[in-house]
Amino acid sequence: MPVDQTRRLRPSDLQADLDVFAAIETMEDYAPANKDYALAKLQAAKAAKDTAVETETQTDDDAKAARDNATAAEWGFHDAMLAAKKQVVAQYGDDSNEAQAVGLIKKSERAKPARKKAAA
Repeated sequence: MPVDQTRRLRPSDLQADLDVFAAIETMEDYAPANKDYALAKLQAAKAAKDTAVETETQTDDDAKAARDNATAAEWGFHDAMLAAKKQVVAQYGDDSNEAQAVGLIKKSERAKPARKKAAA
């Protein structure tokens, strides 16, 4: 038994397990001493694995779609706020308190360009 059963199995290990399962399915006289490993129970374990992997894949796809939708909504909101700032400037002017309230710098408070002094 593996020491850490919380980690995912390597694909090569899963493929080896599927090969063993396929070989056991072809054995007509397979009758294990421990009934926990009868063909019907092995088939049920494989079906449970297949269902869990399929559910994981669907859930991952749903999560990716939800993430894409959230990203699109965030960008939509961001673009709307940028446009709203422009509307505030258009309505109140670029030197207004309203422009400052939406996070812009008043035109009168912007730093004036300074000439660079030549090095001696």
